[in-house]
Amino acid sequence: MVKRKTFSDSVLEFNEWLANISLELFDNYSISNPFNGKNRIQIKEITNAFYKKYYNDHNKRYLILGSSPARKGTATTGIPFEDASHLYKETGIMIDNFYINKSSSNFLYDVMEQYGGCQKFYKDFFMSFVCPLGIVNVNSKGNLVNANYYENKKLEKALHNFVVDSLKKQIAFGIDTSICYCIGSGENFKFLTKINEEYHFFDKIIALEHPRFIMQYNSKDRNKYLDKYINALNNKS
Repeated sequence: MVKRKTFSDSVLEFNEWLANISLELFDNYSISNPFNGKNRIQIKEITNAFYKKYYNDHNKRYLILGSSPARKGTATTGIPFEDASHLYKETGIMIDNFYINKSSSNFLYDVMEQYGGCQKFYKDFFMSFVCPLGIVNVNSKGNLVNANYYENKKLEKALHNFVVDSLKKQIAFGIDTSICYCIGSGENFKFLTKINEEYHFFDKIIALEHPRFIMQYNSKDRNKYLDKYINALNNKS
């Protein structure tokens, strides 16, 4: 009898697919891929431990999509929106050269806590990105900086097929497509809505403000946005 794939099996297979992706961009743009970089062995250990801990089942989940991984954040760890200290607690693996906006990650951990804790949150949701590999650009000073897939039409067009293929593969994990949650209520939401109008991936997309936007520009309204997240995640109909 063939063993039925778990959700974690599907995620880890998807990561292997990402490891073999070769995307040539243009000008000073390039892809930041944690799954085939110099830390790929450590990344594999981290992702195996994390996903087998929380996703080793056959539950359907709702998709929560950011735009693309930050080069020193998820594009270093392979796990969306997790910071180094939390991943160390979850997997026992220490990550070097890792940075994430602490206030942003703390906001998301507060969302998880109010939802009922990590175990309950990850049982119901899978966090990922519209473009699941990081994008970097070289600025005028010659430094690598984060880029977003939607920051110009040429980049958007170059990544279009990759984005569509990635969404199809992730939906096949066992995603409940009645609702998709979009982190980023501006350009990320606009692009995802446009893609959805063409491919009909989801019945409804709910936009949620990015934690960085909340904590850097609207920290005084933090609790209002926290309530918005919780209300949206609790009302899945």
